[in-house]
Amino acid sequence: MFGLFRSKKVETAPPAVSHIAFIMDGNGRWAKRRGLPREAGHRPGARTFQRIVEHCLARGIPTVTVYAFSTENWRRPQREIDEIMELLEKYIDDTFTRYADRDVEIVFIGRRDGLSPALVEKMEKLEAGSRGRTSRVNIALNYGGRDEIVRAVNRLSEEGKLPCDEATLSAALDTAGRPDPDLVIRTGGDFRTSNFLLWESAYAEYFFTDTLWPDFTERELDRILSDFARRHRRFGGV
Repeated sequence: MFGLFRSKKVETAPPAVSHIAFIMDGNGRWAKRRGLPREAGHRPGARTFQRIVEHCLARGIPTVTVYAFSTENWRRPQREIDEIMELLEKYIDDTFTRYADRDVEIVFIGRRDGLSPALVEKMEKLEAGSRGRTSRVNIALNYGGRDEIVRAVNRLSEEGKLPCDEATLSAALDTAGRPDPDLVIRTGGDFRTSNFLLWESAYAEYFFTDTLWPDFTERELDRILSDFARRHRRFGGV
């Protein structure tokens, strides 16, 4: 799910798309359909991550969030977990040397406990080095939407800020400082949110596709963005 970004000029997205999020599902099934072990699907999934995130940024979407590893994914086979973590470390190492001149901030959202200290150190170094840039890529790692809300409430309680209003709680979330997602896309054919951005996506538009993540293309994303542009978002109104 990780890779480097290279700029290219494409048609810009509708102005309403300020934040797009992806549930990148289907890597394991992609591999199994080809007679490969589940973990073999994550490298092609990483290449798709690279292409799709870059396409979003090139289309003028300033915030992209990807669901890389959930708090529940620790239940997966250890070989698959190891492959994902290895890809993450490769992404960070490559980004240090080849991504310094891009105006994109990298932020890891989710819990840091449970991750190796060496990995956390690399994550924090990458975040510090890209902080304050115009666009942002949020990588949800060891992330769960319920856990995010609980951590935010506990933080506010420790700071003596309870009871609170919606704005105060939003500012305590991992995604603070960026708008809520306008569009959430889930690949892989399942119709559920899987504990992803539960607070932030309250009024997001959802799009579900049967395409497995490694097969997801820029062309399909463009079709989804065109569909999104035709939707009428009422936000509880008429």
